[in-house]
Amino acid sequence: MWPHQVGVIPSRAQSFQHRAEADRLRAAIDSGGTAVLRQVLTWMGGVGKTQLAADFARTAWDTGGLDVLVWITAGDRSPVVSGYAQAGIELCRADPDDPEQAADSFVAWLTPKSGAPPCRWLIVLDDVADPADLHGLWPPASPYGRTLVTTRRRDAAPTGEGRRLVEVGLFSEAEALAYLTTPLAARGRAEPADQLTALAADLGHLALALAQAAAYLIDSGETAAAYRRLLTDRTTTLTDLAPDALPDEQAIALAAAWSLSITRADTLRPAGLARPMLHLASLLDAYGIPQDVLTGEAARAHLAAHRTATGPDPTAEPAPVSRPDAVRALRALDRLSLIDHRPGTPHQAVRIHQLIQRATRDTLSLAQQDQYARTAADALMAAWPAIERNTALAQNLRANTDALTRHAEDALYRTDAHSVLYRLGQSLGDSGQTNAATTHFQHLTDTTTRHLGPDHPETLAARHELARWRGESGDAAGDQSTD
Repeated sequence: MWPHQVGVIPSRAQSFQHRAEADRLRAAIDSGGTAVLRQVLTWMGGVGKTQLAADFARTAWDTGGLDVLVWITAGDRSPVVSGYAQAGIELCRADPDDPEQAADSFVAWLTPKSGAPPCRWLIVLDDVADPADLHGLWPPASPYGRTLVTTRRRDAAPTGEGRRLVEVGLFSEAEALAYLTTPLAARGRAEPADQLTALAADLGHLALALAQAAAYLIDSGETAAAYRRLLTDRTTTLTDLAPDALPDEQAIALAAAWSLSITRADTLRPAGLARPMLHLASLLDAYGIPQDVLTGEAARAHLAAHRTATGPDPTAEPAPVSRPDAVRALRALDRLSLIDHRPGTPHQAVRIHQLIQRATRDTLSLAQQDQYARTAADALMAAWPAIERNTALAQNLRANTDALTRHAEDALYRTDAHSVLYRLGQSLGDSGQTNAATTHFQHLTDTTTRHLGPDHPETLAARHELARWRGESGDAAGDQSTD
């Protein structure tokens, strides 16, 4: 009997927002022609791909636009075969004792046949982890059928012939604010709009993070301002900030949202390099890391030393990592939407969501964070030219040093003050920002005094630079007072 549904569409999130991506998806599918009837929603975990797919499927079903709807959570090949087999049993009278054959029968049934009455169908394959799992299982092209896939993969594999990629971005500021406000208002909670706006920015406008933050505020009774303070507390992990019960039938907490993606990225060639590469990227500037920083000698030595064991002998001497291997590790992370790798803009080649950075740092011990922070500092120094002819590169290196300092400042003062701290101040001064250089070296003087003592050579060097840049800025009295 038509219409017929196999599988359960996830329920609508309480704070569901109509987004531009939904209009793009509907326009692409409604534009006609089999070439555009297979859509692939992609990007990082937590942006709301499943909710967009569910909204599309629910609307098509409720408006009577479908005869058959099949929804499958497609984390690997097995549930796809099982879901197709169930559809084959219910629609084609396939043999329930042979799931593979029943699945094949369903795929064959979907193929339009001359003279047969048309069947309007929609197949949704949600959260496809590996496109290879769909080998032989892609629904056929049909003027009456539509296929919608959600995945974190955005490489060539899931976008074969007749499939169109639709990237799902982050919420806008207004959408993120509404996503926080709606569930709080439903519980009679009112928070200052400026605090909620700031909290949404702290969470990078990520749908999953916003939903779980709102649930945490409701469960704990904390204010948005208090939650923001917890976010900046380095001793608090994302796991600590998970609500007691996940909202909207979510399956995993925020901290676990990307763990499977990281594991899968680590299996892509060159195997075992994606995870240690992400460790370095998690300590640098989320808005743009120069490629040379992550592919230079210091970074490659880190990748070789901390390569995830994938061979038969995990105790074997680590093989050296070439620069092309390091670039391929970046591509592996990009393919799983863990970073955004843009080699065409080498000074800002790598971008990464701040919560992926935070979740990655949460997995590191204090000793590991200290070690990796020193490595990241070495990598920045190696990429920093002695003479700054490229102002954009210099600005990005300064931004990355600032980010490293925010994430792991104490590590840069173990036994000595790392040279990148002095290079940052010199770069500020050389770029004409003498007041900023003065402020930087004042902080460096105070910090080296606290960590290393007032008579340590690093403290004396910081004081010397402070005097120099005070003089350059015209503060003659300040210059004399530091000598």
